[in-house]
Order: sequence, then C-alpha cells, then structure tokens
Amino acid sequence: MNKRILSLKKLARQGQSFQQLNPNTDVIDGSKTTVTQALWSDDQTTLSTFFTSSALTDSQKAYYVNIHQKNPAATGSAVQFAIAYGDQRGSGSLNNGGGTAGDSPSRAIYSQYKQLLLSDTENAFTFKTGSGTYTTDSVYVINIERARSKERLDPGNWELPLLSIASRASSATGSVVVSSTSVKLIDDSSTETSLTTELADSYNIVSGSITDGIFNSSSPEYYGKVYPQYSALVLDAKKLDYQLGFTTNTGSNSQGNNHYALFHSISGSAAAGSGSFSARNKETVSSTIYFVRLNNADYNYSNNPSYVTGSDYQIANTGYWTDPVAYITTVGLYNSSQELLAVAKLSKPIQKNKTSELNIRVKLDY
Repeated sequence: MNKRILSLKKLARQGQSFQQLNPNTDVIDGSKTTVTQALWSDDQTTLSTFFTSSALTDSQKAYYVNIHQKNPAATGSAVQFAIAYGDQRGSGSLNNGGGTAGDSPSRAIYSQYKQLLLSDTENAFTFKTGSGTYTTDSVYVINIERARSKERLDPGNWELPLLSIASRASSATGSVVVSSTSVKLIDDSSTETSLTTELADSYNIVSGSITDGIFNSSSPEYYGKVYPQYSALVLDAKKLDYQLGFTTNTGSNSQGNNHYALFHSISGSAAAGSGSFSARNKETVSSTIYFVRLNNADYNYSNNPSYVTGSDYQIANTGYWTDPVAYITTVGLYNSSQELLAVAKLSKPIQKNKTSELNIRVKLDY
C-alpha cells in the first residue's frame, strides 16, 4: 500500500472519538435561571375562548367544572383551569346522598383548599379589606392546571376580567345572564411583599390591570388572595355578590351550582370584548454547562461511512490525506461506562481542520 495512503484506523491515532471533561475547568454545575413564558396551551398568554366538558359525571360537576381552550372534542383541546365553589358550612350544594346536613361538595371544596393553602393555626380564609381583615366561609376557587402553570403562576403577570351577573337561576348551570359592568383583577405584588406561611406564599387580589397597575392604589378594592406556587386564585364570594351581583346561593342542602356563575362571568367578559384571562407562568430552570474544547489536532476525521472507501477504509477524498477536514454536527455526552446520556445538535455544521480550534458550549436544562 502506498505509504501516503492513510487509512481511517491510522488517522484515528492522530485524532480521537472521546475526551474526558475536567469537572473543575470544563463543567459548571448548578446554574439557575428564572424563566417566565405564556401560560395557556399553544404558547398563548391570553385565553379568549372557554368550553366546559361533558366528560365529567354529574357527581364531579357538583364539585368543580373543567375549562378547555377549545371544544373538548377537538384535536389539541386540553384543560386550562378548573372552577369550584367552597362553603365552610356546606351551603350552596346538596348533601351527599341526602345524608348529614352540611356534608356536601361545597364543604369538601372549602376544606380541601383550607388544608392545602392555610397554616394549621388558620381555621378559615381571611381576606383584606380597606379597614383591616375579615374571615369568610364562602369562596370561589380558580385552580390553573399544573401542566399550564408549571412551577408557579407568575405574580404581577396575570389579569382576570369579570362581568357582573344580571340574573341567574338559583340552581342553573347555563341560565346565567351577564351585564356590561366589568372589573379586572390582578395581584398587589407590585406594591406588597408576599404573605408567607409554612405552606404557601400569597398576594392580595385587587382591582386593576397589568397595563395600568392597581386601581386607586391608595385605597384598593380587595377581592381575595392568589397563591402563586399552587396556581390558585381564591375569590371572596361576598365581594363578588356585592360588586358583581353573583347572588351566591348559600341555601342549606341546595344545588346552587355557584361555580357556573363564575364561569359565565369569565367567558362572558371575553365574548363581550371586555377582556380575556391573561397569565404567564414562572419556573426556575437548573442548568449544567459543558465546555467541549477541540484542539487543532483533535477531531479532524469523520466516522461517517461516506468518509472512507474500499475494504481497507481508505479516505475517499484524496485531498484529506495530508490536510484532513471534518464537519462537527453533534456532541454526545457519555458517562464513564460510555453510555450515551444526552445529545446536543449544532444549528449548522462547523468545519474543523488542523489549523482551527473550537470551543462548543453545551447547556443541559432540567
């Protein structure tokens, strides 16, 4: 064989397929970045169409209703959030099985969110007013689907418009008439620090908008609390009754279907052009950064089968015999057992030869 004809096997001794990374100089571990992005499906910040699902049983509907961004039968439809009504006394819903008074869906909902969001020393939801605080036994809850909110709802980056209720049947799921009076709700994270317990942090829900901030910030209208890490908005039923005419059904052993009133208030606002539910999520992304350094004598030959020819693996392009060239397209990260753990793809191939060196930065987010 002509001594100038170099085989790939011989060239491999001058290049290499693997190199061990130095954890002290080539790896940065534990990097953290806060990321905020559109919350709703299809990477949307604003949700302007709302659909309930017939897939829920009547028993489930007594507790909550799931809201989709499109017809539940349509491709890509997904639950965006759920709406529920809770009453500490069990009012506004039928007793389970016609049994013990107060043993009802509304009582179960109130108890569930009390245990989830409040500390052991708090027996009920307490909301701020213009003159202090007061405790309420009647709340509406919007719980955003975890797949939408990811780590948490982004405080200061959500807005909920509501229309007032002109009339509604005491037990109707659909017979609700909205009026033109509207209010927009945000949180007060722009002016207040979060209220923190051992279970959750929270902000007050106030009237305002993302664009203009808190309305009448010196004397805000308070509507409840938002718990960002649980992506839960807890609204004061009495405030909605007073300001927006919800006429919450608080009858004993009465099928109030109060949560449907809130659904029509939200969807009615979007349909009337008074505003749509806007929100962003927020999460902390942990990263490990790897610096893959390619010296001039390294990685100048390719393992691609088209790089060689014949049974003795001669380099196909004779020009590469003395001046080898390769194109870097992929970086693989392996463990000590040479098991492939991650693959990084370059946006375009990068030429590599003996007169060039490369430093490729690979960022692994998790």
